[in-house]
Amino acid sequence: MKVLLLAALFTLGGCASYTTPGGSVHLSELADADINELMSKEPATPFPANISIARVQASGYQSYRLNSFGTGRYSVVTTREVETEGDFLRLSQLPAVSNVAPLNKILLPTNLDSVRSLREASARLKADILLVYTFDTSFHAGEQKFAPLNVISLGFLKNKEVKVTTTVSAAFFDVRTEYLFGISEATATDSTSASVWSTSDAVDDLRVATEKAAFQDLLPEIEKAWAGILAQYANFTLE
Repeated sequence: MKVLLLAALFTLGGCASYTTPGGSVHLSELADADINELMSKEPATPFPANISIARVQASGYQSYRLNSFGTGRYSVVTTREVETEGDFLRLSQLPAVSNVAPLNKILLPTNLDSVRSLREASARLKADILLVYTFDTSFHAGEQKFAPLNVISLGFLKNKEVKVTTTVSAAFFDVRTEYLFGISEATATDSTSASVWSTSDAVDDLRVATEKAAFQDLLPEIEKAWAGILAQYANFTLE
């Protein structure tokens, strides 16, 4: 009986696991699928512009510490897990930007099937441009890659290097017409020995750190894209 009890305790102790977060969204797929209609769209944004911001993820997205809002083709993450007030302040200080406002649950419908839902919420904020972004985070242990919503058994990762890679993509849409101004992207990677992956908290700490680093790398790419938008659509030249 004691042997069986010890075996059971060993099994339970070795079954610590971590479920990888949900997937990202292909931002181009949020727009209308009709090619002729997409080609006919023209920007109607006045400058200086008000910008609304939303983080979108795959439908039903959840991570170790948070859940998303909405059902349909995608969901919206309204909890700021990796972004800071300073990040949004930085965006609000871009040239020819009047205001920056993140979208929240109060403005959003529960069914999210296209970017139109985000545009309508943005219109209620009197926003001119919608900035959406999404995180695509993958996990590797040795040669093995874990897809979104995979369960990682932490006790079986001994003597392996574990790596987390995050690519964050952002897109600018005209709120009035759905015209796509441009896309920005950045990637960050971090790795460590599996010996520190003894708890789900430790695994998720590495994920959050990697996503924070990717977002920080995205900000200058957004600034470059914005400069290009101003030069092309607002006859605005940066000094």
